[in-house]
Amino acid sequence: MTLSLVPAPARILAHEGSLEIGDGTHVVVESNELTATARRFIDDVRIDTGIALELASPSDSGTPVVLALDTAELDSVAAAGGVRADGRSVADAADERHGISITPEGVRVWGATAEGVHRGLTSLRQLIAAASRDRLAALPAAEILDGPRFAWRGLSFDVARTFHGPETVRRVIDMCSLHKLNVLHLHLTDDQGWRIEVPSRPALTAIGGAGALGDRPGGYYTLAEMAELVEYAAARFVTLVPEIDMPGHTGAIFRAYPELAPADGRAGEVAPGLAIGTLDPERPETWAFVEDVLDAVIPQFPQSAYVHVGGDEAFGMADEAHAAFVERAVALVRARGRRALGWQETARAAIGADEIVQYWIDSRETSAMMDNEALKTMVPSELLPLIVETMAKAEHDVPRALATGAKLLISPTSRLYFDRPHAEDSADPAQEEMRARVGLPVYPPMSLRHGVEWDPVDDTPGVSSDDQIAGVEAAIWCETIANRDELEFMLLPRIGGLAEKSWARRAVTEWNDYAERIAAQATIWDARGWTWFAADTVDWAADEVTAG
Repeated sequence: MTLSLVPAPARILAHEGSLEIGDGTHVVVESNELTATARRFIDDVRIDTGIALELASPSDSGTPVVLALDTAELDSVAAAGGVRADGRSVADAADERHGISITPEGVRVWGATAEGVHRGLTSLRQLIAAASRDRLAALPAAEILDGPRFAWRGLSFDVARTFHGPETVRRVIDMCSLHKLNVLHLHLTDDQGWRIEVPSRPALTAIGGAGALGDRPGGYYTLAEMAELVEYAAARFVTLVPEIDMPGHTGAIFRAYPELAPADGRAGEVAPGLAIGTLDPERPETWAFVEDVLDAVIPQFPQSAYVHVGGDEAFGMADEAHAAFVERAVALVRARGRRALGWQETARAAIGADEIVQYWIDSRETSAMMDNEALKTMVPSELLPLIVETMAKAEHDVPRALATGAKLLISPTSRLYFDRPHAEDSADPAQEEMRARVGLPVYPPMSLRHGVEWDPVDDTPGVSSDDQIAGVEAAIWCETIANRDELEFMLLPRIGGLAEKSWARRAVTEWNDYAERIAAQATIWDARGWTWFAADTVDWAADEVTAG
């Protein structure tokens, strides 16, 4: 039996009959702990379909959707592997496994935790939306048992090169929740902008946050706005993880505090979106700055057990200096009761088993990238050798990380960098201009099919087991993305492939089956006003495609 669900569930058992869900269908909770989850579900279904469900008591008559804290049959689904961004245990406090039973008499959704119930309700809202016609949805009778393959299922969101305001971040959180992603990793700092308040360093936002890439407007999240975003995400069981990128990607820091820039003057933008210059680990003022930043940023993310310290693309920095910086930055994070996460270059330092290394450089693609004419036109010739040198070291990063016992966060450029151009034509001719313009040209275009026909273990060099993986995370970089419509155009439908690869337990995704399931999700995307790419390789089952 195939149901219109993304990601695909672990087990489906079909039954006879069906159930109609419509206005006035009751939602009943067996535990007060689930009341907020029930209200969120009712709101989501109303936005997605217009169907007005009602929160009711068990004694009320009518067809019910019953929510329960229960572990019945859940042991038939293996517990998630990997690591949670909030540091909680997947075996008890953060068990996302759940069951859904649909019969002609009603629906029962259960899980060991409120989060597990929320994930089950996410599947139910997808089914209701796919079946909804004139505010009535006929659901086939079935039992679903499900749970994630990996505990960390994330999206890295670049808000530095283009500042995306709180409302856009909330829309991305909603996308994550709909696709059962549980981490939004905010890339808060880069050469082009600083996006988070550090009260003891006001110039970071006043000067470092004043602009963005090119002539795009700047901005930053106030303490109040960040607190609201953290709360909004937590209500949808998404953890916000902060990234402060260092010792490279620090142009915004140097504009705000020139005294931290390299003493030899070798810092600044060398091409649009590309700068050189790194923080110096030998200078005491560097560490005073880093401690000020960590002391201000960490309390703003109370749910996150991790701080991302960057560590990538420190072009021209000596290996010894880079390692010294990473090791001290990691120690400062640990001293504040958090764990460190960094891009794969951090494996070149002496890190520990508790750190997470984010694998992104697919060494099988590096040669083609370096030979790309677009890269050669974007980057000054004197900088190319530095990039080549950095990339050449990448093949040793994964073995080094695994040798320490550290786990990998799987984010390969070849599959999960969503700033790659779309490869297919659009079924909506009006989208072709945007498709030609948005997407970093140094990468070959990527099809939706390419984004799902792979496996995080089988396709990662040096990895042989789920046990070596913390989770799976895509990245959306904004060099070519200037506004919300362009952002969503690159995220959707690709985010469905990310969900499939990080949640579903199938090592192999069959394209035709997936294409049918992802097509059904467009009903919700349209209802929410999201812009999405209508790839012509998918039958979107509409007389006329209007993808936002």
